[in-house]
Amino acid sequence: MNLIIDIGNSKVKLAIFKENNLLIKITCEPKDLVENIKKLQKEYFLANCIISSVSDLDTSKVLNLENFTKIILLDHKSKVPFVNKYKSPNTLGVDRIALASAAVTKYPNQHVLAIDAGTCVTYDFIDSDKKYLGGAISPGIAMRYRSLHEYTANLPLLEPNEFKLIGKDTNSSIHSGVLNGLIKEIDGIIDQYKTNYTNLTVVLTGGGTIFLAKKLKSTIFANPNFLLEGLNSILIHNLDE
Repeated sequence: MNLIIDIGNSKVKLAIFKENNLLIKITCEPKDLVENIKKLQKEYFLANCIISSVSDLDTSKVLNLENFTKIILLDHKSKVPFVNKYKSPNTLGVDRIALASAAVTKYPNQHVLAIDAGTCVTYDFIDSDKKYLGGAISPGIAMRYRSLHEYTANLPLLEPNEFKLIGKDTNSSIHSGVLNGLIKEIDGIIDQYKTNYTNLTVVLTGGGTIFLAKKLKSTIFANPNFLLEGLNSILIHNLDE
């Protein structure tokens, strides 16, 4: 079985895959990472492991754990199932590498736009020839709310909520501006890609998946586990070689 470790900016996700099937997923604090891995090792035979980290968390304790046949620390030099055409491959985030890998594995021979609505909203495009061409990075939902609060004197810090087009007070106006603005951004970018690429497959993932998916006009596949599936596909790709 494969252990997938996704270290984000604030949380850590652990997942166990048996071949391509997700068996279990756990979210924990960074300080509890090693303890959770040891618990999983007692319950499952974990032969292989891949670690993806976008933070400065020290991964040495994980790398020194026993019983793994193979451990991969994902970076821009890792072997992946796509051709990276990014002009600065050394700056491409490991999360975006994982999304590109998921795209070519789950949707082979298709144009795929992967949208990750997390701390940032990232757009990653992979063409039908398995070439990663790049995309875009935009502020995420929480970042948009926080910027309005921190860069003004009187606007409150809010959490995402349902909204109407016309805000009737300050709070509802903020909700309308932040959320309606992001939804229109995502729909607009999808439309731009569809204009240039026919038969486009769009996948939405990340923490904002459930909230945003039902509000977008575009036809998408909502998959909260897409990044984890991409990490597992990279691990399998390395095991097969």
